[in-house]
Amino acid sequence: MGDNKKDETEEEKHIMSIDKKVEDGKNKYAPFSKAVFLKSLGPGIITGAADEDPSTIGTYSQAGAQFGFGMLWLALFQYPMIAVVQEMCARIGLVTGSGLAAVIKKKYSKKIVLAISSLILIANTINIGADIGAMAASVKLFFHSYLLVLLAFHLQRLS
Repeated sequence: MGDNKKDETEEEKHIMSIDKKVEDGKNKYAPFSKAVFLKSLGPGIITGAADEDPSTIGTYSQAGAQFGFGMLWLALFQYPMIAVVQEMCARIGLVTGSGLAAVIKKKYSKKIVLAISSLILIANTINIGADIGAMAASVKLFFHSYLLVLLAFHLQRLS
């Protein structure tokens, strides 16, 4: 218990120091450099924003073939929501100095963290299965047989 209060006070001091730097206009990263900023983003920003895995491309292709541009109006609502979630996660990381998983682990009990981790494992397993299915469907467009697709994936796994 005593350690938690100590951690909370240190975290509060860290947050207050960040707020003070923002109010004073002092920033340890000043002066601003576009090149340094772009290097700090890294490839994660592109993959995080794009989220273009095989199952996503397959889903978008099927939806486009079925609905055409009829569902495009939803992008006006989806993009701001996606941007808000990304921004919240980035701010949590900035303030706490650790990733989202570490913050969840620190904030919640082991039972809740185990439940969340189990759900993430299940979701990732399903996502990998959907990715493999989408890749197999795209290869089937060229070879017209799932047997060749399974053989190709098996040979790739062995090498």
